[in-house]
Amino acid sequence: MKIKICCIKSKDELRKTIDEGVRYLGFVSLMPSGPGIIDDQTIRELALYTPKDVNTFLLTSRRTAKEVILQWCYCRTTTIQLCWPFSPESLHQVEQALPNVNIVTVLHVNGATSLKKAHQMLRASHSILLDTGNPNAKIPTLGGTGETHNWGISQKIRRALPDREIWLAGGLSAANVHIAIREVHPSGVDVCSGVRTNDQLDCPKLRAFLEQVAIASRLDGTT
Repeated sequence: MKIKICCIKSKDELRKTIDEGVRYLGFVSLMPSGPGIIDDQTIRELALYTPKDVNTFLLTSRRTAKEVILQWCYCRTTTIQLCWPFSPESLHQVEQALPNVNIVTVLHVNGATSLKKAHQMLRASHSILLDTGNPNAKIPTLGGTGETHNWGISQKIRRALPDREIWLAGGLSAANVHIAIREVHPSGVDVCSGVRTNDQLDCPKLRAFLEQVAIASRLDGTT
């Protein structure tokens, strides 16, 4: 079971997370809302500081392929997480321009059309991250809400796309991640607010989360 700790904001948080065995880290660039936002210069510095065996995610709200490509060329993470809805054509442009960079597209699970959107995304993207949010809200929410979504829909997406990488995010914590894994059977889980207190990494919460994921993964047969 892959585990991504998102909203990493400093070298201190990065070191503490890696010391706990985490190998997927998320850096949040400018967003219309949500926690953990840092500037591109800090993301670049953290990406360069990160050991080579650790995967780094640039969370971007840029809306065009050109903007995403330019941002990545500065930040230089191993992975781009597209938080704004992208057309298959735009996804393909990013993938063609950056063939050695992993692409993760966020799907905000908020209705029955989510399954159809998942199929469309996978025409060009490497994997999907199922999250809670509403890009169409007056102030768009693209993640980091601290709220869960309908895991029943996420489960249907997982079953329809058994051979693709599916991440699960949205309101996960040590208290519920074992249930989420059992219901959805994702390839990986992603957490931000569930391991933070007052917008700071909370190491006891992080350890509790990792412990519950390990237990659930063994029961789920994913380790």
